[in-house]
Amino acid sequence: DLDIASGEVVAVMGRNGSGKTSLLWALQGSGRRSRGSVAVDRVDPAAVSPSEARRLVALVPHNPTDLLYADTVDEECAAADAESTAPTGTCRRLLDGVLAGIPGRRHPSDLSEGERLALVLAIQLTAAAPVLMLDEPTRGLDYTAKHHLAGVLGRLSAAGHAVVVATHDVEFAASCATRVVVMADGEIVADGSTADVLTASPAFSPQVARIMHPDRWLTVADVAAALAGSAS
Repeated sequence: DLDIASGEVVAVMGRNGSGKTSLLWALQGSGRRSRGSVAVDRVDPAAVSPSEARRLVALVPHNPTDLLYADTVDEECAAADAESTAPTGTCRRLLDGVLAGIPGRRHPSDLSEGERLALVLAIQLTAAAPVLMLDEPTRGLDYTAKHHLAGVLGRLSAAGHAVVVATHDVEFAASCATRVVVMADGEIVADGSTADVLTASPAFSPQVARIMHPDRWLTVADVAAALAGSAS
């Protein structure tokens, strides 16, 4: 059983083959299910049309370029508006909110990893789904891009989205997740606050937690805040 509430950023972690990606696709509605049920606002995404499912759950896949097929960024945004029956310019506005300055006439294949991720994220957000899921979104991103993405996810959760991130990146999870779920062999083996889960096992502990153990600090920002508090 797994309940996810609006405003949460949930990191789903576990080794390769633990079931993270399968879980995301099952929640999205098109993934195979052997048993169980899924409800997003009391509706199963698998029981409605693809266009209706897009309004329930948005999924950014492991390889975002799988969702890009047009010749320019502007064409991708226009197609997203049309598919989601959103007002013209919605996707472009969302893209500028995620990462401003991407030229509309540029081909998606000429974008950087971070720019492509931003474009696909904006496309998926165009339908205004209450649940946003991302599968290994930090692959290929540098530190600055990861920090920016963490801020974007924080703003989305503050706006009421439920955000689910499947990731191996413990540093990223420590920087943005409010809760961590650990999977193994298709089962949930741990579920709790980010600090509780990421400090419970060396395998999932970020570098700061390992250095500062037994204190429960996860990031450099946590340590800086603690030092500022002690100084005042």
